Amino acid sequence: MMETIAQSLSDKDIELMIVGDDEMKLLNKQTRGLDQSTDVLSFPLEPMEHVPLGSIIINEKKVKEVALALGHQEQEEVTLLFIHGLLHLVGYDHETDDGAMREKEKEIITAYHLPKSLIVRTEG
Repeated sequence: MMETIAQSLSDKDIELMIVGDDEMKLLNKQTRGLDQSTDVLSFPLEPMEHVPLGSIIINEKKVKEVALALGHQEQEEVTLLFIHGLLHLVGYDHETDDGAMREKEKEIITAYHLPKSLIVRTEG
């Protein structure tokens, strides 16, 4: 399913890595200056021919915790986080886009019958 979703937004390859909580905390501190763990990070690459779109890093511990807490499958949570990271890679930014990323995320999760998205869960 994630490959199909990725292909619907870009024809570029995407690196996906699942890491532990300590590694995610370190990455978040190194790249965003935040000394705390997070659930997903994305790192776009410069647009060039034959270069991947970028990398999506997902926190395995957060996946397990959130899936258990919300009562859905871990793979569904991975897919939700992948969608969130992918939308950032293709240029969406929920902090500045007046809801465009939220709407695109809703469109995708509805089409694939997934649980509520990251943005929807954190609204309000």
